[in-house]
Amino acid sequence: MTIGSIVACLKWVAHPGEPNDERFAGMSPADQSALEFALQQGAAMGVGVVAVTVGPAGAERVLRDALACGVARAVRIHSARPMQSDDVAAAIAAVIPDATWVWCGDYSLDRGSGSVPAFLAGRLAAQQALGIISVSRSADGVIEATRRLDGGRRELLSVAAPAVVSVEGATAHLRRAGLAALRAAGKAPIEVVQSSTPAAPYDAVVHPYRPRARALAAPAGDAALDRLRALTDAGAAVSARGEQVTLEPAAAAAKIVDALKSWGYLA
Repeated sequence: MTIGSIVACLKWVAHPGEPNDERFAGMSPADQSALEFALQQGAAMGVGVVAVTVGPAGAERVLRDALACGVARAVRIHSARPMQSDDVAAAIAAVIPDATWVWCGDYSLDRGSGSVPAFLAGRLAAQQALGIISVSRSADGVIEATRRLDGGRRELLSVAAPAVVSVEGATAHLRRAGLAALRAAGKAPIEVVQSSTPAAPYDAVVHPYRPRARALAAPAGDAALDRLRALTDAGAAVSARGEQVTLEPAAAAAKIVDALKSWGYLA
């Protein structure tokens, strides 16, 4: 079953703040960027865009949002339970064997692994461009993309079809759909496909989100007070306010009071 040459893969997930209320479920900003890039590319190439999602009937909400924005077809691969990334990629690849360009978000609202685009590229034998933060197109159809690397570095890529491209959120802002398009999308047909790859029993394990730890250099200073000032940046505050002096307790207290008066903290 061939459903088009430009595909936007959208993940339907519940909002972390309202995990049990489908009214707050939807696609992540990264998926919105992927959809917008797919629509822009489809308009430039004169090709209709296909939106694909994997999930239960509630997942059709993101497909109707995509239809309102201008996709030509919407396909939901039915799955009533969570699936592992490779199973998701296999299910999607089975219905888009001739896809030329596949656009995905690099993360989802449920802080998933972001590994589906890589598995999907492997299934389609396509080039991978993952973690993209900017995209430009050349006249020959090759995409020039910038990829984020660790340590603040960047990598410039030239990507040719067939390719799977995953983009970060805010790299493109999804267009707003008009009222007429929204009403039409609410009645538009959505293709429902049964996955040809039965998902193995899988229960997602959810942990509290903890950012990856960063390695920092040890604070400099021979004395403990110097190291404390380096950690708290207190030395910069002292240099910005004035000089550092050493006085007897009574004189030091009077010096502090005079300074507070001059700064306006005391009458």
